[in-house]
Amino acid sequence: MDNYISNAIKILGTIILVLGVVFAGLMSVIYISFTVSVGRTLLISLVVLLALGIIIFWIIGVFNLISKKKLVISMGIYFGVCLLGFAGQQGYVYYLNSLEVVSSQDVDLSEYKPFASGTKAVELKEDSTLTLESDLPVMDGATALYPIYSSFARMVYPEGDYDLHNSEVMANQTTGAYKNLRDGKADLIFAAGPSTNQEVMFKNKDLSLDLTPIGREAFVFFVHADNPVESLTVEEIQGIYSGDIRNWQEVGGDDEEIRAFQRPENSGSQTTLQKIMDDVPIMDPPTDDVVSGMGGIIEETSNYRNHKNAIGFSFRFFASEMVDNGEIKFIKVNGVAPTTESIRDDSYPFASEFYAITAGTEHQDVEPLIEWILSEQGQAIIEKVGYVPVN
Repeated sequence: MDNYISNAIKILGTIILVLGVVFAGLMSVIYISFTVSVGRTLLISLVVLLALGIIIFWIIGVFNLISKKKLVISMGIYFGVCLLGFAGQQGYVYYLNSLEVVSSQDVDLSEYKPFASGTKAVELKEDSTLTLESDLPVMDGATALYPIYSSFARMVYPEGDYDLHNSEVMANQTTGAYKNLRDGKADLIFAAGPSTNQEVMFKNKDLSLDLTPIGREAFVFFVHADNPVESLTVEEIQGIYSGDIRNWQEVGGDDEEIRAFQRPENSGSQTTLQKIMDDVPIMDPPTDDVVSGMGGIIEETSNYRNHKNAIGFSFRFFASEMVDNGEIKFIKVNGVAPTTESIRDDSYPFASEFYAITAGTEHQDVEPLIEWILSEQGQAIIEKVGYVPVN
């Protein structure tokens, strides 16, 4: 009778423990899924192994299936391996975080706000030939171009604290800027030319886009500083991003698989890549599992991480001036480096205009503002920021 009661207590205790461990493990998995973006799968696997280990060793110990000495040794080895796995996972996360570069999330745009203390926005020594005081045109645009149109605002707009996402001088990235222009929330945006999807988006609302070239910039490809490859041809770049070229050895580098990072669809840089590829299909990009705003796990295009075998792309000013947290080098294209001179004389193959873009705005000050941007003062601002003026 006493033995029956003892076994019943052991079984009941085991059931309670299993339920508790399973619940705690499930909550841990949910928490990791919503808070961890790098090394998530490995961390979840470790949680599962830890939960299984607790349950198994509890059962072995409670029902005396092996000697206590063997149990203690087995537990030490098992949980020691789990601890080493966790340490390895954390080391991997640290390594990846140390490599991450050229991500729009790395840029603190508040440093470029028009009238912020110590702002990086530039101004000319002379007074502006155009000043606006009220009912200001709403500007928006690409992250990489915010230093330019923020500087325009510093010269032309009245002093104020212009919110980055809800003011007359916003920075909602290329995709958000085009949507704001379509919806009438912006009068004027600054970006690269639209993607096919963005053109359709305006056509569906019977809106026509008016693109005014205001400056020139280089679209650049970059690799780890230790990558021996110095130059690629246009055809080789197309081969890499189509998947036809998969090893650096094929283009004069080391025998390593190429990790070709991309940007999200409809971003300015991804649209530019698509134009460079012409009709050549682009392979699928490296992706991360992330938590969406609706609470689900989705795949999102990975930010560039500066692995020894990686290649990425962006615009020259953004990659060299606005982001500076990794050792990268720009690749020459057809033997030509992306410099101010090669952008100006069009010898760099991927030099192109960026635009002031409208879509039927009736704001009376938009046209004078664009005219001022194309004037000597506006073009001087573009050059002073670090871009190449169009005039």
